[in-house]
Amino acid sequence: MENQRELALQAWCEAVTGHSAGRLETVSGDASFRRYFRTRDGARTLIAVDAPPPQESLQPFMAIAEAYRDAGVAVPEIIAFDEAQGFMLLSDLGSVLLLSELSDANMKNWYQQALMDLPAIMAVTATAQGPLPAYDEALLRRELDLFHDWLIERHLGLRLNDDQQLIWRSFCDTLVANALEQPQVGVHRDYHARNIMVSADQRLAYIDFQDAVKGPITYDAVSLLRDCYVRWPQKRVSDLSASLFNELQRQDVIDAGVSLTKWQRWFDLMGLQRHTKAAGIFARLYHRDGKGGYLQDVPRTVGYLHDVAAAYPEFDDYRLWLANTVMPALAGAR
Repeated sequence: MENQRELALQAWCEAVTGHSAGRLETVSGDASFRRYFRTRDGARTLIAVDAPPPQESLQPFMAIAEAYRDAGVAVPEIIAFDEAQGFMLLSDLGSVLLLSELSDANMKNWYQQALMDLPAIMAVTATAQGPLPAYDEALLRRELDLFHDWLIERHLGLRLNDDQQLIWRSFCDTLVANALEQPQVGVHRDYHARNIMVSADQRLAYIDFQDAVKGPITYDAVSLLRDCYVRWPQKRVSDLSASLFNELQRQDVIDAGVSLTKWQRWFDLMGLQRHTKAAGIFARLYHRDGKGGYLQDVPRTVGYLHDVAAAYPEFDDYRLWLANTVMPALAGAR
């Protein structure tokens, strides 16, 4: 089926561009059903997107791309699309991911640039289709359930006893309350170094934003600074987080009455929610979708949960459950 779709996408690209470019060059897939290929129109390279309906829709991506572009956020240009088939042609932002450019020496400068782009993204809370979906309690809880259902039960084969159920529910309740009490802004939702492109002129551009929502103000910042795919020393993360906080207060995005301490708690607990979701998704990608490569990122992600929880005494029981039950099971999992 994938080969049939690839051939159909190739034929569509040739019909749109009027150029026979030969076989499509695989660029990547992602944690969804979408696939990306590189093709040519005779003058330049383009990115061909396969977003098979009904699993995927092109509309959110196209609407958000337009809104982001209007807000001054660098995103791919949409060249052509066929919604019925789930095909799209985009301008080619190149092949250099921010993740591949990061080093101890330059991470601060790169991350500062990415953080300074966040206020423009935060300002986008609606598109031509209407308001962005709300990152509401129901969605937050569905995401947290992924950890329990796919990592704990399916992947590790663990069953929570009554005491552990209470610990888990209390943990989830606290994270949901933390997310909902924050200022609600436009959220990219996958703002990390694998979704940020570095152009030839060393500027950043952004992809994979089709799941954008209106949600907690710290979400994208913690996605970037506590990336599931690369980990940095806590001091650097805290300093960069504080610099964003100061900039948001300067721009009146955050009320002057909000303290840095309050911001740090929002940030830390938002990271706990995101890493809980991500660990569950990584397990689901393996068991449901046959994508085993993400399992290597689970220990790092669960490590974040353990280490960040250690800063908050209210999570002592949760942290001990991770240390004594989940992490040993993870170390022995295949």
